[in-house]
Amino acid sequence: MFTIIKKELRQFFSGLLGYLTMGVFLLITGLVLFVIPGSGILDAGYASMDAFFGAAPYIMLFLIPAITMKSFSEEYRNGTFEILKTSPITIRSLVLGKFFAGIILVTMTLLCTLVYVFSIVALSTDGIDSGGIMGSYVGLLLLCGIYTAIGLFTSSLQQNAVAAFLLSAFLCYVAYSLFSSLATIEAWKVGWGYYVSLVGIQYHFENVSKGFIDSRDLVYFLSAIAFFLYLTIQKIKLK
Repeated sequence: MFTIIKKELRQFFSGLLGYLTMGVFLLITGLVLFVIPGSGILDAGYASMDAFFGAAPYIMLFLIPAITMKSFSEEYRNGTFEILKTSPITIRSLVLGKFFAGIILVTMTLLCTLVYVFSIVALSTDGIDSGGIMGSYVGLLLLCGIYTAIGLFTSSLQQNAVAAFLLSAFLCYVAYSLFSSLATIEAWKVGWGYYVSLVGIQYHFENVSKGFIDSRDLVYFLSAIAFFLYLTIQKIKLK
């Protein structure tokens, strides 16, 4: 598995993909947090990372599928998947290696955003909500874990990397916001909207962002990650 992780990270940073992903994410979130009117903290007048954590899940909807779209699609198209099948590595180790390589890249990107926290602390006079920010980072990392697992699954379905990207972005959007939107429909019977929102990522992400990490939210994130990784492993076995 560690061999696969090193191979994937080497591919990320041997070209522009890894650097471009990190650079685009930092550029967009920096603009949202400091520059764009209405969301920038300089206009708001108070030190908060709410704009960053509100925009990050939607930005990652496109960046993570861009990272994962070639994970298996390129292996199929280039014929290297046949080599992987004959190598002394299990399918589970192959999938987990690609998954953890994506998580490492995401973690490195999020670590770079700590400069935003330090900047806000320097600008603030009354301090910041450190508990809420820490919880939001944990929630964002778990959310990216689900996005990465979804991206690997869609990449395992076909040879076309672009199609894998589009399908992954669509499924990530559905998993994040669709159920929360459906929960607001007034036609639901009393209490049903709450149960519908539990299916989506947004409800659990917002809970963790409050700084209180509930075991039920952790179970949700880890179960969703395990589910899509399991689907990927089963799909690879069929190959």
